[in-house]
Amino acid sequence: MEKFRAYLITRDEATKAESVGIVTLTPDDLMPGDVDIRVSHSTVNYKDGLAITGSLPVVRRFPMIPGADLAGVVVASRSRSFRPGDAVVVNGWGMGEIHYGGYSQMARVDAGWPIPLPDSISPADAMAIGTAGYTAMLAVIALEGRGLTPETGPVVVTGAAGGVGSMAVSLLSSLGYTVAAVTGRPHEADYLTGLGATEIVARSELEGAPKRLGKERWAAGIDSAGGTVLANVISMTRMRGAVAAVGNAAGWDIPTSAAPFILRGVALLGIDSVRTPKPERIAAWKRLASDLDRTKLAAMTTLMPFDAIPNAAHDIVAGKVRGRLVVEIG
Repeated sequence: MEKFRAYLITRDEATKAESVGIVTLTPDDLMPGDVDIRVSHSTVNYKDGLAITGSLPVVRRFPMIPGADLAGVVVASRSRSFRPGDAVVVNGWGMGEIHYGGYSQMARVDAGWPIPLPDSISPADAMAIGTAGYTAMLAVIALEGRGLTPETGPVVVTGAAGGVGSMAVSLLSSLGYTVAAVTGRPHEADYLTGLGATEIVARSELEGAPKRLGKERWAAGIDSAGGTVLANVISMTRMRGAVAAVGNAAGWDIPTSAAPFILRGVALLGIDSVRTPKPERIAAWKRLASDLDRTKLAAMTTLMPFDAIPNAAHDIVAGKVRGRLVVEIG
């Protein structure tokens, strides 16, 4: 491909003002890497929304092609690990922050980053899953590592109508867990029960000042909010339970005490999806291929064109998006 379209975020170094628009590039404009990929699909994550809107300093190198996820086909490889025609998916690794990302018809990445796309997952479905589903799967695996089973008790999922939350509700329910879905959008109750939630919890229940030890409600949790919401989830987790923290939409600080950790043995498990070692990534994608209900995936997915990315970015930051957005790069 001699020329291709891409979104590019630039910054005026004098005023620090950022702007984003579609530009035409050539392969010579791409950053160093071992594998060239013709990108067919990407997705809009909350982090992508922050990068495009400039709401938080996600981008650490300018100019930058945003997009933390991509799926496509290898067109050239300088690594023995891949050859032209291989279908691959790439998540994280600083794409859209320090390395050109997925909002481009062509991408060049390090050979250690792509994962062979499982045969049963299409590129579009891979981006419906995206970092959100991959992160949710990492959280489920981490909780299982702490001994969680469907018989252990209910699992609470915060930010349940968002990307990670929707994927977590769907995965957990498909695996046989009882799921309590926390949301600040009560009109999404039918959507969440359709994904498998058995209880809808108003976010306001978890926004008050947390107690050192609250009433034990859940055996485990997957939290994408952080802040006071996470503190309340921790305080309400049962003896020997665990909470997987995957996001910080409500803030980085956790106003809690050591009581749940010492008196109940609760574990707080941090999920880093950006620099997860490749073997763990492959294991997570294999689990997604086998455990994810494709009907539920379709129900939470909206397909959108390349030109609609900026509007979607503003909507996801404003909390107007539910489920997953898949971008047809074209």
